[in-house]
Amino acid sequence: MTEQFTRWDSAEYLKTEEDMANYLDACMEEAGDDLAFIAKALGTIARARGMTQVARGAGLSRESIYRALSGEGNPDFGTILKVIKALGLKLHAST
Repeated sequence: MTEQFTRWDSAEYLKTEEDMANYLDACMEEAGDDLAFIAKALGTIARARGMTQVARGAGLSRESIYRALSGEGNPDFGTILKVIKALGLKLHAST
């Protein structure tokens, strides 16, 4: 008997805005200064929300968001802010 495994996809478990915000917070803590990790986390949240809806809200093409948030892209901060806003999330600092 062989075991079959499926690939874990965090997007399947991000059901509410609170889930998404908590996921992003946890990823930002884990990432340190790794922008690609944070971009990929935003990509996961965007997939959970619906990439077409996020692209429309951010004023960007779906393909450019996929590329920017793949973890392989190098999105500028403006793109990150547009995606965060389109996701209904807020970026804030605390001590």
